[in-house]
Amino acid sequence: MLNHVGIWMDKRKAVIVVINSDGELTTMIRSNVEEFHPKGGSGTRFKGGPQDVVQDSNYLEREKHQFKEYFKNVINSLPEFDSLVVFGPAQTGHKFEKELAVQNESLHNKLVGVETADSLTDNQLVAWVKQYFGVNANSQTEATHS
Repeated sequence: MLNHVGIWMDKRKAVIVVINSDGELTTMIRSNVEEFHPKGGSGTRFKGGPQDVVQDSNYLEREKHQFKEYFKNVINSLPEFDSLVVFGPAQTGHKFEKELAVQNESLHNKLVGVETADSLTDNQLVAWVKQYFGVNANSQTEATHS
């Protein structure tokens, strides 16, 4: 049996699901990407004044570096695999796909899809990956979280 990997990811965490002849294994990687909560009142009497723009651009630059580090940690945690699917809410999966192409082209070539999916439990994640790759659902599950 082939080694299939699914990664469910959002801004806060990634769950790597490995499906192979030995069963399933899930690993969670937490991100350090900060949540951005803009505050009103920039010290100018005009809403959205220049200080807000500076604050926003500083945040966006910091967030970009945090995503880059997060994606690097996920890539370094991947086992050997034959095919990969990335899924999850919002645009995080697409950002990850672009970073994977830059950091590791050979892994990017094994990427078979980037899909949108809501938040799921660990069992639902495993079932989603099995269904995506058409794997028989009658095998045991082993879950590990790091």
